[in-house]
Amino acid sequence: MAKRDYYEVLEVAKNASADEIKKSYRKKAMEYHPDRNPGDKAAEDKFKEAAEAYDVLSDADKRARYDRLGHAGMSGGAGGGYSDFSGMDMEDILRRFGFDSDDGIFGSFFGGGGGRGRASGRARGVRGTDLRIKVKLTLEDINTGVKKTIKVRKQVNCNTCNGSGSRDGAASTCGTCRGAGVVGRVTQTPFGMMQTTAECPTCKGTGSTISNPCNVCKGDGRVFGEETIEVDIPAGVHEGIQLNMRGKGNAGAKGGQPGDLLIAVEEQSHEQFSRDGSNLLYDLYLNFADAALGAKVELRTLDGEVRITIPPGTQAGKIFRLKDKGLPELQSRQRGDLLVHVNVWTPKKISDEERKMLEKMREMNNFKPSPGKEERSFFDRVKDMFSE
Repeated sequence: MAKRDYYEVLEVAKNASADEIKKSYRKKAMEYHPDRNPGDKAAEDKFKEAAEAYDVLSDADKRARYDRLGHAGMSGGAGGGYSDFSGMDMEDILRRFGFDSDDGIFGSFFGGGGGRGRASGRARGVRGTDLRIKVKLTLEDINTGVKKTIKVRKQVNCNTCNGSGSRDGAASTCGTCRGAGVVGRVTQTPFGMMQTTAECPTCKGTGSTISNPCNVCKGDGRVFGEETIEVDIPAGVHEGIQLNMRGKGNAGAKGGQPGDLLIAVEEQSHEQFSRDGSNLLYDLYLNFADAALGAKVELRTLDGEVRITIPPGTQAGKIFRLKDKGLPELQSRQRGDLLVHVNVWTPKKISDEERKMLEKMREMNNFKPSPGKEERSFFDRVKDMFSE
């Protein structure tokens, strides 16, 4: 089934303000919230649809990309942290959008007790920590996009207790925090009484206690293991960009949600090209005869061989621009160019015969430098290239 337009989902205009989008989402979330529609799959789907729309339209960068490219621009996940909410767990969505927090956009609208709203009865385990890794990419990888298979050493769910931490699978609601995972504290300050919350010291934030812990993971629900993960790198990424694989980090304690896997891109140097944004730079070396007489030169680009014509009298420093022969721009149909910088090769050693020929040429008027106004400086030519 095709995705609906996000503005249509939230029933707002395309020029709606951030406050209007937030207000509309709150209305939709209230209407389709699981507490108000128990067991209603259609309401749950609409709740997830609204959450997905708000996730994009409430973020300025994601919204701009969506306005430009539509749903196609939201695929991948390069740096944007975008998720398809249709396949996400309801618990995760509720936590992500503040249903379990006083400082979320919903506060404590659902339920009462302790100011934690709905989540007071939902606390289950502790979320796992995020993992960060680096992936080395060649320019060829960046040009086409690539799938990388990597092995990640991390905390995984214990197979013996299925991640629950309990030998018999039984767990009791923590008597100290009553399942919230946090406890409130009231302290006297110079400005009056101040209420704060802290992790429950009894259950360590999990909201439950285990009387018969697993003998393998010792009640934690996790052990160290290794997972093979396939990472889909989109074309056009660059050094330092970070991709987010949701739920691929360390497993959560006692059945908690897993953390994320953060993948930093590291570019490997290329033997032929250097990079300037989406443009590629290449140094072409010509002998004097080719520069003076002209020639046809074969060049290897990232997409195959091309032939360029060198006009007679080409000067060192000349830059040829090969349109669309650079790298693709991330999540765009645009491509950079290949900038070919001409260098005239001067041999360091010459034979006696070559010396005699050069001595004779040196005395000829045509070989004496006499640059005219049309022979602009190298720096002026580079400036022109990047101001086009």
